[in-house]
Amino acid sequence: MDVDTSTTELVMSSSATSEKSIPIQELQVPAVVVPDGGARAWASVAGGWIIAFCTVGYAQSFGVFEDLYTLAGASTATNIAWIGSFQLFMAFAMGLPAGKLFDAGYFHHLQIAGGLLFVFSLFMLSLADTSKFYQIFLSQGVGVGLGSGLIFLPSLSVQAHHWKERRALAMGIVMTGASVGGIVHPIMHNQLFHGSTGFTWTVRASAFMTLGLLVIANCLMTTRLPPKKNAPKPPIGEVFSNRAFMIVAVGCFLVFWGFYFPYFYLQLFVDIHGLDRTFAFYTLAILNAGSILGRLIPNLLADRYGNLNVMIPICFVNGILVFAMFGVKSIAGAAVFSLLYGFTSGSFISLIPPLIGAFSPDINKIGIYMGVGFFITSWASLTGTPISGQLLGTHFAWWKPIVFSGVVMLAGTVFVIAGRLLVVKERGTWRV
Repeated sequence: MDVDTSTTELVMSSSATSEKSIPIQELQVPAVVVPDGGARAWASVAGGWIIAFCTVGYAQSFGVFEDLYTLAGASTATNIAWIGSFQLFMAFAMGLPAGKLFDAGYFHHLQIAGGLLFVFSLFMLSLADTSKFYQIFLSQGVGVGLGSGLIFLPSLSVQAHHWKERRALAMGIVMTGASVGGIVHPIMHNQLFHGSTGFTWTVRASAFMTLGLLVIANCLMTTRLPPKKNAPKPPIGEVFSNRAFMIVAVGCFLVFWGFYFPYFYLQLFVDIHGLDRTFAFYTLAILNAGSILGRLIPNLLADRYGNLNVMIPICFVNGILVFAMFGVKSIAGAAVFSLLYGFTSGSFISLIPPLIGAFSPDINKIGIYMGVGFFITSWASLTGTPISGQLLGTHFAWWKPIVFSGVVMLAGTVFVIAGRLLVVKERGTWRV
Protein backbone atom coordinates (compact mmCIF):
# COMPACT_ATOMS: atom_id res chain seq x y z
CA MET A 1 0.00 0.00 0.00
CA ASP A 2 1.58 3.25 -1.07
CA VAL A 3 0.44 6.56 0.29
CA ASP A 4 -0.97 8.63 -2.57
CA THR A 5 0.60 12.08 -2.79
CA SER A 6 -2.10 14.70 -2.89
CA THR A 7 -2.04 18.22 -4.22
CA THR A 8 -2.15 20.91 -1.58
CA GLU A 9 -5.52 22.63 -1.52
CA LEU A 10 -5.85 26.20 -2.76
CA VAL A 11 -6.03 28.63 0.13
CA MET A 12 -8.74 31.28 -0.41
CA SER A 13 -8.93 34.40 1.71
CA SER A 14 -12.17 35.52 3.28
CA SER A 15 -12.36 38.37 0.77
CA ALA A 16 -12.22 36.06 -2.22
CA THR A 17 -15.91 36.50 -2.82
CA SER A 18 -15.70 40.27 -2.72
CA GLU A 19 -15.37 42.53 -5.72
CA LYS A 20 -11.63 42.85 -5.17
CA SER A 21 -9.84 40.44 -7.45
CA ILE A 22 -6.87 38.41 -6.26
CA PRO A 23 -4.08 37.36 -8.65
CA ILE A 24 -4.19 33.63 -9.31
CA GLN A 25 -0.51 33.20 -8.45
CA GLU A 26 -1.32 34.32 -4.87
CA LEU A 27 -3.91 31.57 -4.52
CA GLN A 28 -2.04 28.59 -5.92
CA VAL A 29 0.39 26.48 -3.92
CA PRO A 30 2.72 24.11 -5.77
CA ALA A 31 1.95 20.42 -5.55
CA VAL A 32 3.82 18.45 -2.91
CA VAL A 33 6.63 16.52 -4.56
CA VAL A 34 8.32 13.76 -2.57
CA PRO A 35 11.92 13.53 -3.84
CA ASP A 36 12.79 10.01 -2.58
CA GLY A 37 16.35 11.04 -1.89
CA GLY A 38 18.75 13.95 -1.75
CA ALA A 39 20.95 15.50 0.91
CA ARG A 40 18.08 16.75 3.08
CA ALA A 41 16.34 13.37 2.94
CA TRP A 42 19.42 11.44 4.03
CA ALA A 43 20.21 14.03 6.70
CA SER A 44 16.70 13.52 8.10
CA VAL A 45 17.27 9.76 8.10
CA ALA A 46 20.50 10.30 10.05
CA GLY A 47 18.70 12.56 12.53
CA GLY A 48 15.87 10.06 12.94
CA TRP A 49 18.45 7.30 13.47
CA ILE A 50 19.93 9.27 16.37
CA ILE A 51 16.49 9.84 17.89
CA ALA A 52 15.71 6.11 17.72
CA PHE A 53 19.11 5.36 19.29
CA CYS A 54 18.38 7.66 22.23
CA THR A 55 14.70 6.82 22.82
CA VAL A 56 13.64 3.33 21.73
CA GLY A 57 17.20 2.04 22.15
CA TYR A 58 17.13 3.22 25.76
CA ALA A 59 13.68 1.74 26.38
CA GLN A 60 14.68 -1.62 24.91
CA SER A 61 17.54 -1.74 27.37
CA PHE A 62 15.21 -1.75 30.36
CA GLY A 63 16.02 -5.39 31.06
CA VAL A 64 19.27 -4.13 32.62
CA PHE A 65 17.31 -1.87 34.98
CA GLU A 66 14.75 -4.64 35.63
CA ASP A 67 17.57 -6.88 36.83
CA LEU A 68 19.25 -4.10 38.84
CA TYR A 69 16.11 -2.79 40.57
CA THR A 70 14.80 -6.29 41.35
CA LEU A 71 18.04 -7.40 42.97
CA ALA A 72 18.32 -4.02 44.78
CA GLY A 73 14.96 -4.70 46.42
CA ALA A 74 13.08 -1.72 44.97
CA SER A 75 9.99 -3.89 44.53
CA THR A 76 8.80 -7.10 42.92
CA ALA A 77 9.58 -7.93 39.29
CA THR A 78 5.96 -7.15 38.41
CA ASN A 79 5.99 -3.67 39.91
CA ILE A 80 9.36 -2.81 38.42
CA ALA A 81 8.12 -3.89 35.00
CA TRP A 82 5.53 -1.11 35.28
CA ILE A 83 8.39 1.42 35.14
CA GLY A 84 9.65 0.18 31.78
CA SER A 85 6.18 -0.46 30.39
CA PHE A 86 4.98 3.01 31.41
CA GLN A 87 8.05 4.49 29.74
CA LEU A 88 7.13 2.68 26.51
CA PHE A 89 3.47 3.61 26.94
CA MET A 90 4.28 7.31 27.19
CA ALA A 91 6.68 7.09 24.25
CA PHE A 92 3.93 5.65 22.03
CA ALA A 93 0.79 7.24 23.54
CA MET A 94 2.23 10.74 23.19
CA GLY A 95 2.25 10.05 19.47
CA LEU A 96 -1.39 11.20 19.34
CA PRO A 97 -0.83 14.83 20.46
CA ALA A 98 2.64 14.83 18.90
CA GLY A 99 1.15 13.70 15.59
CA LYS A 100 -1.39 16.54 15.66
CA LEU A 101 1.31 19.09 16.42
CA PHE A 102 3.57 17.65 13.74
CA ASP A 103 0.85 17.99 11.10
CA ALA A 104 0.32 21.58 12.27
CA GLY A 105 3.97 22.42 11.63
CA TYR A 106 5.50 22.29 15.12
CA PHE A 107 8.16 19.68 14.38
CA HIS A 108 11.22 21.45 15.80
CA HIS A 109 9.24 22.79 18.76
CA LEU A 110 8.49 19.16 19.69
CA GLN A 111 12.11 18.13 19.27
CA ILE A 112 13.41 20.89 21.53
CA ALA A 113 10.79 20.53 24.28
CA GLY A 114 10.87 16.74 24.26
CA GLY A 115 14.65 16.59 24.18
CA LEU A 116 15.03 18.92 27.15
CA LEU A 117 12.48 16.93 29.16
CA PHE A 118 14.17 13.64 28.25
CA VAL A 119 17.62 14.81 29.39
CA PHE A 120 16.28 16.53 32.53
CA SER A 121 14.50 13.31 33.53
CA LEU A 122 17.71 11.30 33.13
CA PHE A 123 19.50 13.69 35.48
CA MET A 124 16.64 13.27 37.95
CA LEU A 125 16.99 9.49 37.63
CA SER A 126 20.67 9.80 38.54
CA LEU A 127 19.59 11.32 41.86
CA ALA A 128 17.07 8.55 42.61
CA ASP A 129 17.56 5.87 45.23
CA THR A 130 17.44 2.51 43.41
CA SER A 131 15.59 0.99 46.37
CA LYS A 132 12.81 3.62 46.20
CA PHE A 133 10.22 2.60 43.63
CA TYR A 134 8.36 5.93 43.38
CA GLN A 135 11.54 7.92 42.63
CA ILE A 136 12.47 5.62 39.77
CA PHE A 137 8.92 5.52 38.41
CA LEU A 138 8.53 9.31 38.27
CA SER A 139 11.88 10.02 36.64
CA GLN A 140 12.31 7.03 34.33
CA GLY A 141 8.75 5.91 33.72
CA VAL A 142 6.98 9.27 33.47
CA GLY A 143 9.69 11.81 32.62
CA VAL A 144 11.83 9.83 30.19
CA GLY A 145 8.73 8.29 28.60
CA LEU A 146 7.04 11.65 28.07
CA GLY A 147 10.16 13.19 26.56
CA SER A 148 10.58 10.19 24.25
CA GLY A 149 7.00 10.47 23.07
CA LEU A 150 7.40 14.09 22.01
CA ILE A 151 10.41 13.40 19.79
CA PHE A 152 10.19 9.80 18.58
CA LEU A 153 7.06 9.68 16.41
CA PRO A 154 7.68 13.08 14.75
CA SER A 155 11.18 11.90 13.80
CA LEU A 156 9.53 8.98 11.96
CA SER A 157 6.70 11.02 10.45
CA VAL A 158 9.11 13.56 8.97
CA GLN A 159 10.59 10.82 6.78
CA ALA A 160 7.33 10.87 4.78
CA HIS A 161 8.22 14.41 3.68
CA HIS A 162 11.30 13.05 1.93
CA TRP A 163 10.46 9.49 0.90
CA LYS A 164 7.61 7.67 -0.89
CA GLU A 165 8.71 4.71 -3.01
CA ARG A 166 11.52 3.85 -0.57
CA ARG A 167 9.74 5.00 2.57
CA ALA A 168 9.72 1.62 4.33
CA LEU A 169 13.45 1.22 3.76
CA ALA A 170 14.15 4.76 5.01
CA MET A 171 12.11 4.14 8.16
CA GLY A 172 13.82 0.78 8.58
CA ILE A 173 17.21 2.49 8.49
CA VAL A 174 15.97 4.98 11.08
CA MET A 175 14.84 2.12 13.32
CA THR A 176 18.27 0.44 13.17
CA GLY A 177 19.24 3.27 15.51
CA ALA A 178 17.08 1.58 18.13
CA SER A 179 18.97 -1.67 17.55
CA VAL A 180 22.37 -0.03 17.94
CA GLY A 181 21.09 1.81 20.99
CA GLY A 182 19.87 -1.51 22.35
CA ILE A 183 23.44 -2.81 21.98
CA VAL A 184 25.33 0.19 23.33
CA HIS A 185 23.10 1.09 26.29
CA PRO A 186 22.95 -2.38 27.94
CA ILE A 187 26.70 -2.97 27.59
CA MET A 188 27.54 0.52 28.85
CA HIS A 189 25.10 0.37 31.76
CA ASN A 190 26.02 -3.16 32.83
CA GLN A 191 29.75 -2.46 32.74
CA LEU A 192 29.49 0.85 34.58
CA PHE A 193 26.77 -0.17 37.05
CA HIS A 194 28.84 -3.09 38.28
CA GLY A 195 32.18 -1.29 38.05
CA SER A 196 33.63 1.63 39.94
CA THR A 197 31.36 4.22 38.31
CA GLY A 198 28.13 3.22 40.05
CA PHE A 199 24.52 4.01 39.27
CA THR A 200 24.56 7.81 39.70
CA TRP A 201 27.40 8.71 37.36
CA THR A 202 26.51 6.02 34.85
CA VAL A 203 23.09 7.59 34.33
CA ARG A 204 24.62 11.07 34.23
CA ALA A 205 27.11 9.97 31.60
CA SER A 206 24.28 8.65 29.45
CA ALA A 207 22.38 11.92 30.00
CA PHE A 208 25.30 14.04 28.77
CA MET A 209 25.75 11.75 25.77
CA THR A 210 22.03 11.94 24.98
CA LEU A 211 22.02 15.74 25.19
CA GLY A 212 24.74 16.07 22.58
CA LEU A 213 23.13 13.53 20.26
CA LEU A 214 19.69 15.15 20.41
CA VAL A 215 21.15 18.56 19.51
CA ILE A 216 22.82 17.02 16.44
CA ALA A 217 19.62 15.21 15.46
CA ASN A 218 17.50 18.35 15.65
CA CYS A 219 19.96 20.16 13.37
CA LEU A 220 19.91 17.35 10.80
CA MET A 221 16.15 16.82 10.39
CA THR A 222 14.04 19.11 8.21
CA THR A 223 10.41 19.34 7.10
CA ARG A 224 9.27 20.04 3.54
CA LEU A 225 5.70 21.22 4.07
CA PRO A 226 4.92 24.80 5.16
CA PRO A 227 3.40 25.32 8.63
CA LYS A 228 -0.40 25.37 8.58
CA LYS A 229 -1.38 28.41 10.60
CA ASN A 230 -5.10 27.78 10.12
CA ALA A 231 -4.93 24.01 10.02
CA PRO A 232 -8.29 22.19 10.07
CA LYS A 233 -9.19 19.84 12.89
CA PRO A 234 -7.26 16.56 12.64
CA PRO A 235 -9.43 13.87 11.01
CA ILE A 236 -9.50 11.55 14.05
CA GLY A 237 -13.01 10.36 13.18
CA GLU A 238 -11.84 9.51 9.69
CA VAL A 239 -9.01 7.42 11.12
CA PHE A 240 -11.24 5.46 13.49
CA SER A 241 -13.80 4.84 10.74
CA ASN A 242 -11.18 3.17 8.54
CA ARG A 243 -12.15 -0.48 9.14
CA ALA A 244 -9.06 -2.07 7.65
CA PHE A 245 -6.79 0.24 9.61
CA MET A 246 -8.55 -0.50 12.89
CA ILE A 247 -8.44 -4.28 12.36
CA VAL A 248 -4.71 -4.14 11.64
CA ALA A 249 -4.22 -1.82 14.65
CA VAL A 250 -5.95 -4.37 16.92
CA GLY A 251 -3.70 -7.07 15.49
CA CYS A 252 -0.61 -4.98 16.21
CA PHE A 253 -1.95 -4.31 19.71
CA LEU A 254 -2.13 -8.06 20.40
CA VAL A 255 1.36 -8.68 19.03
CA PHE A 256 2.73 -5.83 21.14
CA TRP A 257 1.02 -7.36 24.17
CA GLY A 258 3.55 -10.17 24.22
CA PHE A 259 6.30 -8.49 22.21
CA TYR A 260 8.43 -6.97 24.99
CA PHE A 261 8.50 -10.00 27.29
CA PRO A 262 11.99 -11.15 26.14
CA TYR A 263 13.29 -7.56 26.13
CA PHE A 264 12.33 -7.07 29.77
CA TYR A 265 12.93 -10.51 31.22
CA LEU A 266 15.62 -12.27 29.18
CA GLN A 267 18.53 -11.11 31.33
CA LEU A 268 16.63 -12.10 34.49
CA PHE A 269 15.69 -15.41 32.81
CA VAL A 270 19.36 -16.22 32.19
CA ASP A 271 20.29 -15.19 35.75
CA ILE A 272 17.57 -17.27 37.38
CA HIS A 273 18.42 -20.35 35.30
CA GLY A 274 21.99 -20.30 36.59
CA LEU A 275 23.72 -19.52 33.31
CA ASP A 276 26.91 -17.48 33.26
CA ARG A 277 26.21 -14.05 34.80
CA THR A 278 28.71 -12.30 32.55
CA PHE A 279 26.87 -13.72 29.54
CA ALA A 280 23.58 -12.52 31.03
CA PHE A 281 24.85 -8.95 30.79
CA TYR A 282 25.17 -9.36 27.03
CA THR A 283 21.87 -11.08 26.22
CA LEU A 284 20.06 -7.82 25.45
CA ALA A 285 22.99 -6.62 23.36
CA ILE A 286 22.88 -9.87 21.35
CA LEU A 287 19.12 -9.57 20.94
CA ASN A 288 19.42 -6.02 19.64
CA ALA A 289 22.35 -6.94 17.39
CA GLY A 290 20.12 -9.53 15.73
CA SER A 291 17.49 -6.85 15.13
CA ILE A 292 19.76 -4.70 12.94
CA LEU A 293 19.29 -6.84 9.83
CA GLY A 294 15.69 -7.41 10.91
CA ARG A 295 15.02 -3.70 10.58
CA LEU A 296 16.50 -3.51 7.08
CA ILE A 297 15.80 -6.62 5.02
CA PRO A 298 12.01 -6.91 5.62
CA ASN A 299 11.55 -3.17 5.05
CA LEU A 300 13.40 -3.46 1.76
CA LEU A 301 11.04 -6.28 0.79
CA ALA A 302 8.02 -4.27 2.00
CA ASP A 303 8.74 -1.50 -0.51
CA ARG A 304 8.55 -4.10 -3.26
CA TYR A 305 5.90 -6.56 -2.11
CA GLY A 306 3.76 -4.52 0.29
CA ASN A 307 3.89 -3.83 4.03
CA LEU A 308 1.13 -6.23 5.08
CA ASN A 309 2.44 -9.06 2.92
CA VAL A 310 5.74 -8.93 4.78
CA MET A 311 4.26 -8.15 8.20
CA ILE A 312 2.06 -11.28 8.41
CA PRO A 313 4.84 -13.92 8.38
CA ILE A 314 6.93 -11.75 10.71
CA CYS A 315 4.10 -11.65 13.30
CA PHE A 316 3.61 -15.41 13.04
CA VAL A 317 7.31 -16.25 13.50
CA ASN A 318 7.54 -13.84 16.46
CA GLY A 319 4.77 -15.73 18.24
CA ILE A 320 6.33 -19.12 17.53
CA LEU A 321 9.77 -18.02 18.70
CA VAL A 322 8.50 -17.01 22.14
CA PHE A 323 7.60 -20.67 22.74
CA ALA A 324 11.21 -21.54 21.89
CA MET A 325 12.19 -20.13 25.30
CA PHE A 326 11.07 -23.48 26.73
CA GLY A 327 14.13 -25.00 25.07
CA VAL A 328 16.68 -22.45 26.31
CA LYS A 329 18.81 -24.45 28.72
CA SER A 330 22.36 -23.34 27.85
CA ILE A 331 24.40 -20.30 26.87
CA ALA A 332 24.37 -21.43 23.23
CA GLY A 333 20.59 -21.79 23.30
CA ALA A 334 20.15 -18.35 24.85
CA ALA A 335 22.47 -16.81 22.24
CA VAL A 336 20.62 -18.41 19.32
CA PHE A 337 17.23 -17.40 20.72
CA SER A 338 18.45 -13.82 21.25
CA LEU A 339 19.68 -13.52 17.67
CA LEU A 340 16.55 -15.04 16.10
CA TYR A 341 14.07 -13.14 18.22
CA GLY A 342 16.10 -9.99 17.72
CA PHE A 343 15.76 -10.37 13.94
CA THR A 344 12.01 -11.01 13.90
CA SER A 345 11.11 -8.52 16.63
CA GLY A 346 13.23 -5.87 14.95
CA SER A 347 11.39 -6.60 11.71
CA PHE A 348 7.99 -6.19 13.36
CA ILE A 349 8.67 -2.90 15.10
CA SER A 350 10.39 -1.33 12.07
CA LEU A 351 7.49 -2.30 9.77
CA ILE A 352 4.92 -0.63 12.04
CA PRO A 353 5.63 3.02 11.01
CA PRO A 354 5.45 2.52 7.20
CA LEU A 355 2.51 0.15 7.65
CA ILE A 356 0.50 2.72 9.60
CA GLY A 357 1.59 5.60 7.40
CA ALA A 358 0.54 3.73 4.27
CA PHE A 359 -3.12 3.92 5.38
CA SER A 360 -3.03 7.73 5.23
CA PRO A 361 -4.64 9.01 2.00
CA ASP A 362 -2.77 12.33 2.28
CA ILE A 363 0.78 13.18 3.27
CA ASN A 364 -0.65 16.05 5.34
CA LYS A 365 -2.51 13.52 7.53
CA ILE A 366 0.28 11.02 8.10
CA GLY A 367 1.09 12.43 11.56
CA ILE A 368 -2.43 11.84 12.90
CA TYR A 369 -2.65 8.34 11.40
CA MET A 370 0.65 7.36 13.00
CA GLY A 371 -0.39 9.07 16.23
CA VAL A 372 -3.61 7.07 16.47
CA GLY A 373 -1.85 3.83 15.52
CA PHE A 374 0.87 4.25 18.12
CA PHE A 375 -1.67 5.40 20.72
CA ILE A 376 -3.64 2.15 20.30
CA THR A 377 -0.55 -0.06 20.56
CA SER A 378 0.78 1.96 23.50
CA TRP A 379 -1.79 0.34 25.80
CA ALA A 380 -0.34 -3.05 24.96
CA SER A 381 3.14 -1.77 25.79
CA LEU A 382 1.79 -0.47 29.11
CA THR A 383 0.09 -3.66 30.26
CA GLY A 384 1.95 -6.50 28.52
CA THR A 385 5.11 -6.80 30.60
CA PRO A 386 3.40 -6.21 33.98
CA ILE A 387 0.94 -8.99 33.10
CA SER A 388 3.92 -11.19 32.28
CA GLY A 389 5.52 -10.23 35.58
CA GLN A 390 2.34 -11.07 37.48
CA LEU A 391 2.14 -14.44 35.75
CA LEU A 392 5.82 -15.02 36.51
CA GLY A 393 5.25 -14.43 40.22
CA THR A 394 7.76 -14.57 43.01
CA HIS A 395 8.39 -18.26 42.34
CA PHE A 396 9.38 -17.58 38.70
CA ALA A 397 6.83 -19.77 36.90
CA TRP A 398 8.31 -19.01 33.46
CA TRP A 399 5.85 -21.15 31.49
CA LYS A 400 2.94 -18.83 32.27
CA PRO A 401 4.27 -15.59 30.69
CA ILE A 402 5.77 -17.58 27.81
CA VAL A 403 2.39 -19.12 26.92
CA PHE A 404 0.58 -15.80 27.37
CA SER A 405 3.01 -13.90 25.14
CA GLY A 406 3.07 -16.54 22.42
CA VAL A 407 -0.71 -16.96 22.27
CA VAL A 408 -1.56 -13.25 22.08
CA MET A 409 1.06 -12.70 19.37
CA LEU A 410 -0.40 -15.50 17.25
CA ALA A 411 -3.90 -14.09 17.82
CA GLY A 412 -2.64 -10.73 16.60
CA THR A 413 -1.40 -12.39 13.43
CA VAL A 414 -4.95 -13.54 12.69
CA PHE A 415 -6.23 -9.96 12.93
CA VAL A 416 -3.48 -8.67 10.63
CA ILE A 417 -4.46 -11.34 8.08
CA ALA A 418 -8.10 -10.25 8.33
CA GLY A 419 -7.09 -6.63 7.78
CA ARG A 420 -5.08 -7.59 4.71
CA LEU A 421 -8.05 -9.47 3.19
CA LEU A 422 -10.22 -6.38 3.64
CA VAL A 423 -7.61 -4.09 2.05
CA VAL A 424 -7.21 -6.45 -0.91
CA LYS A 425 -10.99 -6.44 -1.39
CA GLU A 426 -11.16 -2.64 -1.23
CA ARG A 427 -8.18 -1.92 -3.45
CA GLY A 428 -8.25 -4.87 -5.80
CA THR A 429 -4.52 -5.59 -5.62
CA TRP A 430 -2.45 -8.18 -3.80
CA ARG A 431 0.43 -5.75 -3.16
CA VAL A 432 -0.68 -4.25 0.16
